[in-house]
Amino acid sequence: MLENNISTVNNDVKTLVKDAQALFTAATALTGEKAEELRGRGMRALDTALAKAHEAQQNALVASKEMAKQADVYVKENPWRSIAAAAGIGLLVGVILGRK
Repeated sequence: MLENNISTVNNDVKTLVKDAQALFTAATALTGEKAEELRGRGMRALDTALAKAHEAQQNALVASKEMAKQADVYVKENPWRSIAAAAGIGLLVGVILGRK
């Protein structure tokens, strides 16, 4: 779910930035009122992209804090399993590094 949301926000931000770039490119060829309108639209698109990126960052922060809390609870409830898992991962990493 989180990966899907991040992917969606990432695509939205890329699209908004591309639109803003296109508007700024078009605005460079124009002068006067039309150019100001295009620049304004471009700035609004960039502001929207920035807001979406900030929102995604906040959501990721909340989700990571929740996962950390769940991991903490699991380790406190199952200390021996956690030690065994850490030892197994350490052994696996040691074997992989020892082969090189």
